[in-house]
Amino acid sequence: MTEYLGSLNGSKLKIAIIVARFNDLVTERLLDGAFQTLAQNGVSKEVIDVYWVPGAFEIPRVAQKISRKGNVDGIITLGAVVRGKTSHYESVCSGVTSGIAQIALEGKVPVMFGVLMTENMEQALNRAGGKAGNKGSECTTGLLEMIDIEQTIDRE
Repeated sequence: MTEYLGSLNGSKLKIAIIVARFNDLVTERLLDGAFQTLAQNGVSKEVIDVYWVPGAFEIPRVAQKISRKGNVDGIITLGAVVRGKTSHYESVCSGVTSGIAQIALEGKVPVMFGVLMTENMEQALNRAGGKAGNKGSECTTGLLEMIDIEQTIDRE
């Protein structure tokens, strides 16, 4: 039996991060978590491109363009969709989720989903460095593992 475990060594990687400006109180914290995890694993800020988009709904389009170009090793998507008083929440969540999933399957590089979808701002803040950890950091760890696993598969 052969077992593959992804390495977190990112010293030779170029990473793109797409961040929604809407709910930036949350998304800036997610981005901070991503930066910390990248730095801890050897990725310098010089090889990180950050793309700020208006909201979560715009993330898939930019992710698709970056993935098609193929000049990065992986993409992190960060956003925060907080339920409001209208059905807009479901539409945004569905569109963002399916868009990012499609790019992750069809694109050239791994894409990690770091878009929070919460009932209220308290939940979002708890997941962006509060009681529930930092999903930006967790997403980044997952991306580093996926890049290594996919590169291992490509070499075989």
